[in-house]
Amino acid sequence: MYFHTTNKAEPMGRTLMLAWILVLCLWQVLPCVPKVEKVTNLHFFLHETTGGEDPTAVMVARPDITNNDNSSPVPFGSVVAIDDPLTVGPEYNSEVIGNAQGLGVSASKDTTTVVLYLDFGFTKGKLNGSSISIFSRNPVIEKERELSVVGGRGKFKMAKGFALLKTYFLNETNVIVEYNVTVMHY
Repeated sequence: MYFHTTNKAEPMGRTLMLAWILVLCLWQVLPCVPKVEKVTNLHFFLHETTGGEDPTAVMVARPDITNNDNSSPVPFGSVVAIDDPLTVGPEYNSEVIGNAQGLGVSASKDTTTVVLYLDFGFTKGKLNGSSISIFSRNPVIEKERELSVVGGRGKFKMAKGFALLKTYFLNETNVIVEYNVTVMHY
């Protein structure tokens, strides 16, 4: 015959040991301190060239169905690939601090409005390796306009904000746009 004896103190000891382990684990956990949101203001110029030997924006798609309006430089439905330099000043020989890469889609049948996705990558200074992303409607014929900042990387993680654009210079093949950007990030 087999007799089993139980020690009522044994389960109590296990519970006490488990409680001590939990206390030690909780003691090691750092308190949650939320990160403070930062605000950064940026000012730079975008230089876009659509003609010549070294264009920075090229039309990669143009639907045949919208050819009835040849007055628009970018007919409705056209897609433009963009790789524009960003500079400190408006001059062509101004210091390059990065580039804006992305796509623009002509999204209006009546006016020159482009929906832009651009990633503004910074390659110099304290923002080197960081970028902000813009995805917004850009009514390019307006002298001043506002676009949405929807993200970022590097120093601009979790970015949100807005960019105020002002056409600084415009001719048949070149445009210089002044950007004043307010970015909220962590």
